[in-house]
Amino acid sequence: MIRAYKFLLRPTVRQAQALVEMLRDHCSLYNGALQERRDAWRHVSKTTVRYGMQSAQLKEIRAFDPERQGRWSFSSQQATLRRLDKAFAAFFRRVTSGDTPGYPRFRGVNWFDTVDFPKDGDGCRWDSTPYDPVIRVRFQGVGHVRVNQHRPVVGKVKTVSVKREGRKWFVVLTAEQDQLEPLPATGSVAGIDLGIANFLADSHGDFVPNPRHGRRASAKLQAAQQALSRFPRCKAKNRTANHQRAVDKVAQLHGKVRRQRLDHAHKTALGLVRAHDFIAHEDLKIRNMSKAPAPKPDPDQPGGFLPNGAGAKAGLNTSIHDAGWGVFLTILHAKAESAGREVIAVDPRNTSRTCPECGHCAKENRPTQEKFHCVSCGHHAHADTVGAINVLRAGLVRRDANPA
Repeated sequence: MIRAYKFLLRPTVRQAQALVEMLRDHCSLYNGALQERRDAWRHVSKTTVRYGMQSAQLKEIRAFDPERQGRWSFSSQQATLRRLDKAFAAFFRRVTSGDTPGYPRFRGVNWFDTVDFPKDGDGCRWDSTPYDPVIRVRFQGVGHVRVNQHRPVVGKVKTVSVKREGRKWFVVLTAEQDQLEPLPATGSVAGIDLGIANFLADSHGDFVPNPRHGRRASAKLQAAQQALSRFPRCKAKNRTANHQRAVDKVAQLHGKVRRQRLDHAHKTALGLVRAHDFIAHEDLKIRNMSKAPAPKPDPDQPGGFLPNGAGAKAGLNTSIHDAGWGVFLTILHAKAESAGREVIAVDPRNTSRTCPECGHCAKENRPTQEKFHCVSCGHHAHADTVGAINVLRAGLVRRDANPA
């Protein structure tokens, strides 16, 4: 199995400057390759440029520009070109499936934050100073950068990536490991229902409160963004010291909220995986749930629109994104696979409207957001608990219908 590790880097001033230059040059390579593809397709010949053609040009590019492109690892530059190729593959896949295409865009130097090294030892070296008790990673053109390694790396390191987050630098490793021993069986199964009032409710009647990290930090974020809005928009190299401090403050607050949300998702998922052998959850289409409502033209007033509830929906969308359901479900599946647990997604339709006692399904069974009262048999409970019970039953049915 493949496991990822993320560690904080402690570069010197010169190493940090070299890392910035490496990101800048890889961004330039990415944008140049994108421009070549655009120009080739706009030509009357409608030529298609692929990764193999652009990768073959790297040798000439490095020889022509030895001070910039020639400084960095050949393999990392190939990885950047593959990144563009994947963007085009995803674009054509969306065109074929009828989704919103989203043509690949040029990347600004402040929005290009990652450089990948496909193989440890090719342009990079993890633990490059084994004779030194301090762990370091070496990048071609940068040097041996100190690493704040907070846990041991198990297995053979396969790939290495350097990533910038605000003013901090991180190294991300992927290591190949033997399949871990599964956790001992508990004999417990559970269904979970994700929500806004509570982060989740399980089929045993327990609740995990919603921490609302984004809402708690909203006042500080609003003040920081208002301070930033007083400066005119300009390129990063033209910013004053006060302008740059305002930019860093906003990035710092957003980064803190993101880390808090991620920490909560990890701890909640780990608790579920340790406690239950089988977990069922709703197969939520989060992107569709957080879409803005379509405008309603006013037939009596040309060019006018009727109220469509966009204001209330915007607040709900903010709460959905703040809860971080997608991140949590991704982490839950990864931890369950590592621990030998089983996780199944089921259709969420009518799970909170169906009575778990008599099976009667009606909109009237849920008079409020929290209350469930069956109009047929009189059963009453918390609506989220009822939804979790129905999700668990659907998950068990699906598991028994498709045995491994």
